[in-house]
Amino acid sequence: MYEVIQVVPNKWVTESLLMVITGLSGNAIKAARKHSWMEGKEYRHYSGDGQPKDNSPIMYNRHEVDSWIERQRPAIRRQKSA
Repeated sequence: MYEVIQVVPNKWVTESLLMVITGLSGNAIKAARKHSWMEGKEYRHYSGDGQPKDNSPIMYNRHEVDSWIERQRPAIRRQKSA
């Protein structure tokens, strides 16, 4: 018998929960953080003392990440080779 737990995500979520609710991989999240996302908008570092550092844990704004996904251009079809 399985136990089902329903989670209603907060605005800010951990990477592991972001992966579950969006389907993004850890590598995709890391690449987006490096190339596309802005700290303070799609993600932010946090610390218990309110003074986060670059190596502090990260939380993600799931609403902004959803908006970023929605703004993605359609994929460019690749030409099929013979």
